[in-house]
Amino acid sequence: MTRFIADLHVHSKYSRATSKEMELDTIARWGRLKGIKLVATGDFTHPLYFAEIKAKLEPAAAGIYRLKQGEQETLFILVTEVSNIFTQNKQTNRRTHTLIFAPNIEVAEKINTALGRLGKLGSDGRPIFGFPAKDLVKIVLDISHECLLVPAHAWTPWFSVFGANSGFDSLTECFEEQAKNISAIETGLSSDPEMNWRLSSLDAITLISNSDAHSPSKLGREANALACALEYKEIARVIKEKDPAGLLFTVEFFPEEGKYHYDGHRMCNVLYTPEESKAHNDICPVCNRQLTVGVMHRVEELADRPVGFVPPRAIPTIHLIPLEEIIAEALEQGTNTKGVQQEYMRMVEQGGSEMAILIDMPSEEIKKIASPKVYEGIMLVRQGKLKIVPGYDGVYGQISIFPKEGEAEKPPEGKEQMSLF
Repeated sequence: MTRFIADLHVHSKYSRATSKEMELDTIARWGRLKGIKLVATGDFTHPLYFAEIKAKLEPAAAGIYRLKQGEQETLFILVTEVSNIFTQNKQTNRRTHTLIFAPNIEVAEKINTALGRLGKLGSDGRPIFGFPAKDLVKIVLDISHECLLVPAHAWTPWFSVFGANSGFDSLTECFEEQAKNISAIETGLSSDPEMNWRLSSLDAITLISNSDAHSPSKLGREANALACALEYKEIARVIKEKDPAGLLFTVEFFPEEGKYHYDGHRMCNVLYTPEESKAHNDICPVCNRQLTVGVMHRVEELADRPVGFVPPRAIPTIHLIPLEEIIAEALEQGTNTKGVQQEYMRMVEQGGSEMAILIDMPSEEIKKIASPKVYEGIMLVRQGKLKIVPGYDGVYGQISIFPKEGEAEKPPEGKEQMSLF
């Protein structure tokens, strides 16, 4: 079965803080550049965007769509994200985000009709509801048992199933009788599968990774490598069953770069490891307010295994840095500068796609299309030899690929790359 890359969580221009370029045509074009065969539509609950989906897409296979006109190499699957803010077990301000996969446009329309009775779908691409997450599962599966529901970015502090500020300690605590219908979670940018492997309660759960892209260039910063029939039922089966023959590996952000990896206070410029936070009773030493507790801290609280534990049936991972960022650091320019963009487009044209260059291309072939400095950067990323200042309290982490003068090359702790190259 031919391998393909799937990014199953993106947003449209109708979501808050999202680029106006996040339209189906632009997403399809960037999907081809990135080497992503299958992309989520995103935001199908939004009335205006759903009208565009129905007008612009046509079936390519069962439950899979493509543009009627324009770039048809990139395929689409119907996925949206919704927010639930609710009270459960006498605790207020429970906040979860959930991905909903729909098997076809007809089912998506029925979901929109049902949810439209319970909230304002047109207010945002990611609508907000006041009922519990477990009720969302029942509502959607009562419409079609072929739907798939996946807790999104499961560890972020504010809006996730395991969030330090609003979440739960287990899937069962959150979804109660509906937990049996949750077979996967999205690990999110600030967490990777290796961190999730430390929880034995997640051994039967499939860990998927997606970009949650709010702009076209962010597509594929996390993704999934699949080898199955390109049709909805088979993709859903692979995820539900955690099939290692179908889900080959996940493409990961270095989680330290995620904006909620460590603890801290952005306004006070305080960045702490979980151990440092505990020593300060999770209180900011500058303003004496509660620190924003990050993903690593939260994992430490719930983990029952040591760092480095690999459970049975673990799906392999590969950690990457986007090609634009490698080029930008090599050229010592910003990612959006003309020089970086021109070099990116040239390399992608010659190499086939970004994923082909970063994952599949032999090093000798990369040498033929990359400058020596960019080639060196790609090799350092493949080896995991990076310097990272972890993200915290909404601030993205900072990655340095090339060591500064007098600075030793040193891989981040626990991030030796797996042998996929």
